[in-house]
Amino acid sequence: MANHKSAEKRARQTERRTAANSARRSRVRTSIKKVEDAIKAGDKKKAADALKAAQPEIQRGAAARVVAKNAASRRMSRLNARIKAMA
Repeated sequence: MANHKSAEKRARQTERRTAANSARRSRVRTSIKKVEDAIKAGDKKKAADALKAAQPEIQRGAAARVVAKNAASRRMSRLNARIKAMA
C-alpha cells in the first residue's frame, strides 16, 4: 500500500486509467468481432459497414496506446483485404 501522498495519488490515477483502458480495449475487440462475424456470414455490405464503424475505434485504441500503432494498422488492413476478397 502507498505510504506517501504522491504515491496514493498515483495509485488513484492508475486505477482510473486501468478502468478506462480496459473499457477502450473491450470496445476495440468488440468492433473487430463485429467485422469478423459479418465476414463469416458472407455479407459484404454489412462487413464493410462494420469495418467503417470499427476503424475509428481501432485508431482511438492506437492513439491511447491500448493497441500498438502498427498492430492497429495491420489489423485494419487485413480486415479490409478480407472484405475486398469477398465475392
